[in-house]
Amino acid sequence: MSIAPIAQALILVFVANGAPILASRVLGLWGNAPLDLHARFSDGARLLGSSKTFRGVIASLIATTLVAPAIGVDWRVGALAASAAMTGDIFSSFIKRRLQLPAQGMAPGIDQAPESLLPLIVCKSALGLSFVDVLVAAFIFWVGALLLSRALFTLKIRERPY
Repeated sequence: MSIAPIAQALILVFVANGAPILASRVLGLWGNAPLDLHARFSDGARLLGSSKTFRGVIASLIATTLVAPAIGVDWRVGALAASAAMTGDIFSSFIKRRLQLPAQGMAPGIDQAPESLLPLIVCKSALGLSFVDVLVAAFIFWVGALLLSRALFTLKIRERPY
């Protein structure tokens, strides 16, 4: 287990998942169009919900791509990490809607696993991560995301403490 690649991976995953939250605060309603364009699935529920926006995906891609070189990682790995994190986040939203959980509702595991594991797995080779490193980083992300979410709520950056 190597600390530096895990740290790089965690920075990329946190930036990829945090940028949409910060963008919503900074940009307000700009780019707020939902990715699902209000489409509904066969169960009658929204595909993803209103919290998955074009603004969030774009913010994640830009921020993570820019941060990557600053931490010694190729910008393309940053873009890949953001793409994978957003894919995982979108997947978890789709699953949560099928389970009839509210948009932005808390679903520990469902929320953190796809948005952390997917980028960690697809960037594994580029970052020099082992399988154990991926699991350790995913666990750290899960715990860190829950703690950071509460802190961001306290600072009024997040609307909910999870």
